[in-house]
Amino acid sequence: MATSNPVLRYLASWKNLAGCTGGIIGLLLHFAGLAGSYWVLVVIGLYGVGALAAPPERIVLVTDPEEEASQLRTELDALVERVRGFGGRVPGEVAPKLAEIAEILRGMLDRPRVLRADPDALHAVTRLVGTDLPLSVQTYLNLPWWYAVARGSGAELVRQLDLLRTDAVRVAERFHAADAQRQTDHTRYLEDRE
Repeated sequence: MATSNPVLRYLASWKNLAGCTGGIIGLLLHFAGLAGSYWVLVVIGLYGVGALAAPPERIVLVTDPEEEASQLRTELDALVERVRGFGGRVPGEVAPKLAEIAEILRGMLDRPRVLRADPDALHAVTRLVGTDLPLSVQTYLNLPWWYAVARGSGAELVRQLDLLRTDAVRVAERFHAADAQRQTDHTRYLEDRE
């Protein structure tokens, strides 16, 4: 039973059930003569122990696919703009490579309901946008410019972007495979119809 009333939600929770079990044990101890004159405190204490020992309720957040894709797209666009804003601070090939990866990812983010229906693709896109790309860029930008140049970190960032592009292409190819097959089938149908 899903409800927005916190009292009703608690009454139906595992914490309350475990606490009630502890309270019943406290009452049994009282009736057995083992709780003494402080039996009310024993019952309350065992209820508290049971409630605290129970696992917390799982909170399942169901977000709108459109909203989720919009948020990922915003993060992606902000990263692309941030790199463009650094101009000469990053190697010249970084901004175009990042823009290309972003374009590949946007192709999937533009179809949020289909993306939500493919958990593997959704996980991969979320990982790329939320972790991998920002980590690669931010790690490079955290280095002082003179240290990055002396160490050749720009080439390493370019290599990371190449690897991330390969990952994005692999995910996108699998994501768009059904549409590509439908297009091929439709072409074959049109050819056969003539």
